Amino acid sequence: MSDDKQGTGIDRRGALECMIWAGTGVIWTLTGGVPNSSLLPGMGAAQAAEKAAAGFSFLQISDSHVGFNKPANPDALGTLKEAIDKANGLPVKPAFMIHTGDITHLSKPGQFDDAEKVIAEAKLDVHYVPGEHDLIDENNGQAYLERDGKNTKGTGWFAFDQGGVHFVGLVNVANLKAGGMGSLGDAQLAWLAADLKGKPASTPIVVFAHIPLWAVYPEWGWG
Repeated sequence: MSDDKQGTGIDRRGALECMIWAGTGVIWTLTGGVPNSSLLPGMGAAQAAEKAAAGFSFLQISDSHVGFNKPANPDALGTLKEAIDKANGLPVKPAFMIHTGDITHLSKPGQFDDAEKVIAEAKLDVHYVPGEHDLIDENNGQAYLERDGKNTKGTGWFAFDQGGVHFVGLVNVANLKAGGMGSLGDAQLAWLAADLKGKPASTPIVVFAHIPLWAVYPEWGWG
């Protein structure tokens, strides 16, 4: 992976630093199966009430990197707490939370434990998919699976239904090589085909993973 700007106006390191210190999340509202998003602290009370009456909302956070302590964000745990505090201030409580990976920075047990304590303050059901930083322990992701990947398949993929919507959490960071693109693998694709088989075409489906499932910026491994 290169730190070159590649004509974007920002280099990879700068982009990652922005992601790390942002301390925010996204609130998604599904109305008639159509998702709409806003950054935390998000919509006002009147708008939230209107959207809640028409559908339901869920919270997404990502890349908390608990354990990171470099100048870009010397207190990653505090940044995560800031995001959770914003979530707790929402005028309408989300139905649940998804965390789309890089919960920790180095997959250490204490980092997972610290993240779990802060995330629990939201008092929401949480669905996790791992980022590559969650799978680098000496047992190839066992620390993640034992804590946040219970009752999942393979390296942590799963599906669930809520509010008439089918949610699918995929793992595309297992065996990720530096500078490489994310991949799903044959076993996960076979599971996904079986999971979706028989679903009516009218069923809204939300798919989430750590790395985008399409090419966003291959030079940085985003896709």
